[in-house]
Amino acid sequence: MDHLSTMDMVRIIDIMTEVIIRNEVTFCGLDSVAGDGDLGMSLAKGFKELGKARAELPITNIGVFLMACSRVITEHCGGVSGPIWGAAFRSAGKAANGMTELDVAGLGLVIQAAIAGIQARGGAKQGDKTLLDALIPAAEAFKGAATTTNSIKAALTVAAAAAVDGAERTKLIAATKGRASYVGDRSLTHPDAGAAALGIIFTEIAQQF
Repeated sequence: MDHLSTMDMVRIIDIMTEVIIRNEVTFCGLDSVAGDGDLGMSLAKGFKELGKARAELPITNIGVFLMACSRVITEHCGGVSGPIWGAAFRSAGKAANGMTELDVAGLGLVIQAAIAGIQARGGAKQGDKTLLDALIPAAEAFKGAATTTNSIKAALTVAAAAAVDGAERTKLIAATKGRASYVGDRSLTHPDAGAAALGIIFTEIAQQF
């Protein structure tokens, strides 16, 4: 597959929803080391609502669908996850507005837009031990993949590996953002929960897509 259709994007969000709900306890466990321990619960709460609403969401194009997802996520995800994940989906939706297909490079640009949305909302950057430490390498992997392959699945596989590696590298970083910053150096040797969660999500999307 060399292009991602609107219905393919719907399928990806369906996979993401299932993975988040299934890993609720796992994500909470990752977050319990240096955070509130509620990441899994916060994400699952919102994505359960997204699953319920999904059949009613507009699918006229990729951008409209992602922006509709953002509204559900922003409203129903708990804690900081709602604003951050909502901003990511909203910015991604704006970048894909009017588009019914994305190639590898286009999907990479949509992920880059999601990163910009997160940064505008939370002010984090790569190296701050946040989910961006997984998401930015994934976007860079898409950019590189666009020069060597037209396959969406191949690009997703490369991006998933980059996200997992980025999450693993957060073990070497002391947290400076969010609740984890309160424990400082005690967060060392543990991955950032959001980054690790994204690594799991990307991996399962690549495997199931």
